[in-house]
Amino acid sequence: QAQLAESGGGLVQAGGSLRLSCAAPDPIFSNYAMGWFRQAPGKEREFVSAIMWSRSTQYADSVQGRFSISKDDAKHTVYLQMNNLKPEDTGVYYCAADQSMGKMIKSPNYWGQGTQVTVSS
Repeated sequence: QAQLAESGGGLVQAGGSLRLSCAAPDPIFSNYAMGWFRQAPGKEREFVSAIMWSRSTQYADSVQGRFSISKDDAKHTVYLQMNNLKPEDTGVYYCAADQSMGKMIKSPNYWGQGTQVTVSS
């Protein structure tokens, strides 16, 4: 069963922006590392970004400077602001979580069902 709920995917032109949201219950939201993976057809799922309960963050090199991860404590929601989107950003984006940053980045145990992001050229 999915414990995380993503939203915000859609179709956008290259250079445009989207903001993804991921709602999570405690203890996941308040105590775990949370973040995002993405997967395109024929490719392996890849790490995109993560944020710790302390608000320490990590980004894949491919999105550094373009994407920004944040969290809203009142709404128990993690956001991924995606700016200057490129066609190669296209894929299904999955919210994910685990108890440590290392596990979150490598192989998280908690997943959402995914939201489609399509960037046209």
